[in-house]
This record gives sequence, C-alpha cells and structure tokens, in this order.
Amino acid sequence: MAPVIEVQGLVNRFGRQVVHDGLDLAIRSGEVFCIVGGSGSGKSVLLRTMLGLQRPSAGSVRIEGREVVRQSAQALIAVKRRYGVMFQRGALFSSLTVAQNVELPIREHFAVTRELARELALLRIRMVGLGVEAASKYPAELSGGMTKRVALARALALDPVILFLDEPTSGLDPISAAAFDELVLELQRGLGLTVVMITHDLDTIFRVSNRVGVIVDGRMITGTLEEIVDSAHPWIRQYFHGERGRASRGEATSDG
Repeated sequence: MAPVIEVQGLVNRFGRQVVHDGLDLAIRSGEVFCIVGGSGSGKSVLLRTMLGLQRPSAGSVRIEGREVVRQSAQALIAVKRRYGVMFQRGALFSSLTVAQNVELPIREHFAVTRELARELALLRIRMVGLGVEAASKYPAELSGGMTKRVALARALALDPVILFLDEPTSGLDPISAAAFDELVLELQRGLGLTVVMITHDLDTIFRVSNRVGVIVDGRMITGTLEEIVDSAHPWIRQYFHGERGRASRGEATSDG
C-alpha cells in the first residue's frame, strides 16, 4: 500500500542556512506518527511544506498520491479538504465564538445552510469532549485546555482523513496533557484517522506514537518507538535516554 504522505529529497534553505538536506519521509495510513527534533531542526518548516504553505528549494511532497509542491492554490483545495490542522496556539479567531470558529471551514468549503453548519459544528464540539454551552463562548473566555479542544474541533470540521497536530499538549499541565492524548487516540481509532504530530513532549510520544521520525543533520531517521530509543545517534540517545526520557519510560531517574 502506498504511503498516505510521502516526502522525497526535501531541501529547504534560507540564504546560506540549509534546514533540510534531502529529507525523506513516508507515513502510513491509520498510524500516529510523531515528529521530533532539536530547536532549529526544521519541524515547523517541514509541517508548512507538507501543508503546501511553503515551497521547498527541492524535493516533492505527495498527500494521497497528489503532488503538493508547486501546485496552484486552486489545485490544492481538493488536497486541503482531506486534512485538518491544529496549530500550536490554536489560531482561533478572537472575534468569533467557539461555534463560529468551527463553522468557518464548513461554510467556506460546502454550500450548506447556516442551521446545518451550526449543527455540524456542535457535533464536532461534542466530539472533543466539550458541552454545548461552550459554543457561545469567545476564545478569551476559554482555558488553555478548552482552547486546544476547540482548535481540534475545527481541525475535524471537514471530516478529514489526515490530522496534523502542532505541539498539541504544549502549555498544558500533565493531567490535561494526558487527557488530550487519550482524546486524540480515541478520535484516531474511532474515525480511522492518520495523525501526524509535531511534539517535544516525551510523555505524549510514549503514549500515542506508532512510529517516530527524528530530524537530525537535515534529514530524518524513522522507526518504531523501540527502534528510535535504541538508535545510536548521539542526539537521539541524549533526548530519549536523559532524565526526562527515562521518566517517560517509567525507569528510575536516580539511585535513591
């Protein structure tokens, strides 16, 4: 079976700085794929390139077999309807209510009545564990955890088959982060989603990932979580075998 997302020979450079230097990546249908890397490794650049928001210097990106690189905005509409995106800070429109934020992509892409758009939005809001009373709130009235869930509801608005999550648990306390991880897994299994998650949260990686991709030296090393943890690459060993990595695996972090 062909990968649902395939990146080949990706090069991203900004002036003399080369961020990606021949990066390859293949993501399978129905998996939770976590992307990690150090500061400046190009995680966000990779996400923007996969979403068709940034043109790389070289290489190709295919989503469900459709080329994303160097396509016109009009040609990308059909591809974009197949995925949903949750950005790191939610990116909610402050002047719109929760329901209106979730309705927006529905009304933009489909010729539906205002009433049907509202019903579909309320369904998504309930799917992410929020009550209907949240629908009339504005983003400024939401907690950090609620903001994440509303952003997730909006990402699900068009019934995507692929869900991109950018640092979904950043800023959340451990209990809220664990609850969000469980919600993602529940939705992924129930809706048959392919989930692509950029995260630095080791607890999340150990909880949800089927496979992991690590950006190092401008390229990507991929494997199961067990394979990545066993990698001999110095950065990977430092990341997964440091104190936080041992704690996430449930190992003792000191001799005491």
